[in-house]
Amino acid sequence: MPRVQLEPLAAYPFATELVVRTTDLNYGGHLGNDRLLALVHEARVAFLASHGWSELDCAGVGLILGDAALMYRAEAFAGDVLRCEVALVEPARAGFRLAHRLTRPADGTLVALVETGMVSYDYEKRRIAPLPEAIRSMVLS
Repeated sequence: MPRVQLEPLAAYPFATELVVRTTDLNYGGHLGNDRLLALVHEARVAFLASHGWSELDCAGVGLILGDAALMYRAEAFAGDVLRCEVALVEPARAGFRLAHRLTRPADGTLVALVETGMVSYDYEKRRIAPLPEAIRSMVLS
């Protein structure tokens, strides 16, 4: 079975720190995949807020998560502080991708790479909306 292959980017213009909580652990005693996606969601909200945006108003459009790809590189445990870096990449007609790199600064370990496909959405009209230029201009080239 082929596995998802994600590669780290050369640069990530935004970073935030998140702490792995006991409730983020799965039965194996390490960070669960569902909780990794929740941590990435927290980082996305912080990234958007750093630009004065939210998921309901991102340069005039809402955002919906269209897809996600997660690739673990190491375990993370309760109490670990993770640095989650974010870059806006791959603009499209009605969306973009966010690339995330999660590392453990205490030992420099790469914990995970995650990509999320964000769809620009008009919540009033309940349909996909064109990607605003303000978002497109932030794409990492």
